[in-house]
Amino acid sequence: MARYVAVIGGTQVSEEVETDAEAVGRLLAEAGAVVVTGGREGVAAAACRGAVEAGGLTVGILPGHRRDEANRWVTVAIPTGIGDMRNALVVMDADAVIAFPGAYGTLIELAFSLLADTKVVGLGEWALGDGISIMCADTPEEVVRLALSD
Repeated sequence: MARYVAVIGGTQVSEEVETDAEAVGRLLAEAGAVVVTGGREGVAAAACRGAVEAGGLTVGILPGHRRDEANRWVTVAIPTGIGDMRNALVVMDADAVIAFPGAYGTLIELAFSLLADTKVVGLGEWALGDGISIMCADTPEEVVRLALSD
């Protein structure tokens, strides 16, 4: 059975973050993983683009009521109609979560991941405060390797 990996991060990101997210999506697809995102722009679009271009499957968990709000690389669009509360659904059934820089939505997704004891791997450095930590990686290849390892 395929592993499901949620890729989370901001909607407005640097070109470097977008390039890394696309590489992560591609590497996950090449490893046979299903890429789950929030389905819209930024990190989600880049990860989905990389996965689809590598022949992979992507799932977009959308805040609104319409499938057409998904980016064009989402293979399976799931409109929820629950707005930002859908952030929990993005990570709920993930086997692992790969975190890129983002804003409050990304922090909410991180919190739900950590509460569910789901493996979270950040690309770059993440400082969440005392007693709260996630694994960090320096390259797309390393972050995918850590996310898919047991």
